[in-house]
Amino acid sequence: MTTRLCDVARVVVAVMPKPEILDPQGKAVQGALPRLGFAGVTDVRQGKRFEIEFDGEVTAAVLAEVDQMAETLLSNPVIENYTVTVEDSESAPENAQ
Repeated sequence: MTTRLCDVARVVVAVMPKPEILDPQGKAVQGALPRLGFAGVTDVRQGKRFEIEFDGEVTAAVLAEVDQMAETLLSNPVIENYTVTVEDSESAPENAQ
């Protein structure tokens, strides 16, 4: 395990299929959930989550660069929407697997 001396900021890019785009993976998950005993689920959409870490603080310039990353590499703007958010270290999920 590596200890970092400087602050590290995390920017999250969440990518989801546009609402009008079919999502066969989401539909497969939706169909499997009741068979596994999970009731009441009305829809599932499957997407991608990218966590990008930067040394120091996240500035407007860093966010603009992440937006460019999302637009050109992390998503397909024709069929996907994306959001960019800054996640502080205290709000990061501790029980993620």
